[in-house]
Amino acid sequence: MTRANAPVFIGAEIYRASTYGHWHPLSIPRVSTAMDLSRALGWLPRTQFRTSPRAKPEALTLWHDADYIEALVRAEADGAVSPEVRLRHNLGTPSNPVFAEVFRRPATAAGGSMLAGALLAEPGVVYHPAGGTHHGLRDRANGFCYLNDPVLAMLSLRRMGIHRIAYVDIDAHHCDGVETAFAGDPDVLMISVHEEKRWPFTGAVTDTGQGSSLNMPVPRGFNDTEMEAIRDRLIVPALEVFRPDAIVVQCGADAVLEDPLSRLALSNNAHWAVVSALRGLTDRYLVLGGGGYNPWTVGRLWAGVWATLNDHPVPDRLPAAAEAVQRHLSWRGHKRGSDPDEVLFTTLRDAPRPGPLRAEVVSRISHLRSRLPHHALRAVI
Repeated sequence: MTRANAPVFIGAEIYRASTYGHWHPLSIPRVSTAMDLSRALGWLPRTQFRTSPRAKPEALTLWHDADYIEALVRAEADGAVSPEVRLRHNLGTPSNPVFAEVFRRPATAAGGSMLAGALLAEPGVVYHPAGGTHHGLRDRANGFCYLNDPVLAMLSLRRMGIHRIAYVDIDAHHCDGVETAFAGDPDVLMISVHEEKRWPFTGAVTDTGQGSSLNMPVPRGFNDTEMEAIRDRLIVPALEVFRPDAIVVQCGADAVLEDPLSRLALSNNAHWAVVSALRGLTDRYLVLGGGGYNPWTVGRLWAGVWATLNDHPVPDRLPAAAEAVQRHLSWRGHKRGSDPDEVLFTTLRDAPRPGPLRAEVVSRISHLRSRLPHHALRAVI
């Protein structure tokens, strides 16, 4: 990949204090922690940081329905929604509550992803951890996602003349909104690795998104060894034959062992290895955030993604300033009955979590590989 320009980190301060409510899984700081850790480690100079713009309502109609955007703006202004709006647009529900920044926060994330698409008119690498809200639907909030910024990023790339796009999603939850948006589009390849039998209960291995999707559901306890196999035997070969003009990766942090909203068992090394492997397959590369509901693990993982994109070595022990960032975090929703492991305060990199390569994983890889052209199949059985 051309590395003439340094990677760009898109962030904003709105995420520091804004929450969905003290009881919600997104009551925790996430993007601000990744920013603070990256700065404490000396990895985020001002020259590489861009403040995310807030997308205007009319800009969001690039994909979303105007009536829905109007309802979202009104929900923030009124602090509530009517029963009719709740039913029509899925706003004001336990998963998608009305909160103080219910329009401004997702509009800022959407604006950051649309900016990323514009920046990638030229070859480069952009990191936007506030992005990745992959469940949002055209006219409804869905799964904590009010807008679908990955879709908006990809449509922004299209506006820049970048038409052939690969979207790779390693969040613990299937990217139903993105799949719906690009179903049947021959110029979009979507690959999703997600926990089976978990909300939104879509993305079966046999689901093809009208031919444009490779869905890889994985079982509970999914480990680093199995992610390595999927990366090398499925994701990389598929991208090599598809030959995208740009790659968008949704790097949700909820597939690690400590996350409360999945039952997977990855270490953050697995995510970083995927980000690293795909970086060399395109000269236009966008990495988004996504899920992640343990404040200590999500910040570590996303700061490590930024290190990966910049080839920064990860220290064995965090310096005092970065350790202080981790120790300052709290988690009101923590219900596991014990304090966080000390390593979550003092290190960035998890210990590897290898394990067996189970037959069901191998079988699903083989099924999806059978859909690739023969010359894409590499001898890594």
